Amino acid sequence: MTLPWRGSSHGFGLNVIRHPDLERRLLERHGANLNEARLRMAEVPEGAELVGEGALYAPAVKLRNIYIFPGIPKVLQDRFQAIRERFRDAPFFLKVVYSKEGEGVIASILNELLTNFPELLLGSYPVLDNPEYRVKLTLESKDLSYLNQAFEKLLGTLPPGAIHRIEGN
Repeated sequence: MTLPWRGSSHGFGLNVIRHPDLERRLLERHGANLNEARLRMAEVPEGAELVGEGALYAPAVKLRNIYIFPGIPKVLQDRFQAIRERFRDAPFFLKVVYSKEGEGVIASILNELLTNFPELLLGSYPVLDNPEYRVKLTLESKDLSYLNQAFEKLLGTLPPGAIHRIEGN
């Protein structure tokens, strides 16, 4: 049996070691039936961190910025549920403006907007087959106030009648 973290260990130039906590847990679980094959379940990359709660005889392992989960689907799901909050990040807020003007007309406005709001994620997507609008603009930020300021600036600088529709939070 090859453990999933063996490849990660070698990829980072690390040794595989026997984790003492895992070895202890395996001994508690298997007692006299603990053998070398089962002890391989205690092997992890050197410097790895065990993550999650519960029965860690088949742990999720964190090596630097890589998470390695057990291969049994049910165990993987359980381990992921135990650590899922680690992956949560601040949400992005989004505003979408559908412009009746083409990119050639509004490009300088968009460039100025990015000069004034350099942390703004701005997307400009021309549309060729929709008679109602010519460009879909997306404005995104994790800072709602910053997004609203950029959005108001954009609305104030677009030519009159350029807005077909607005969406977003």
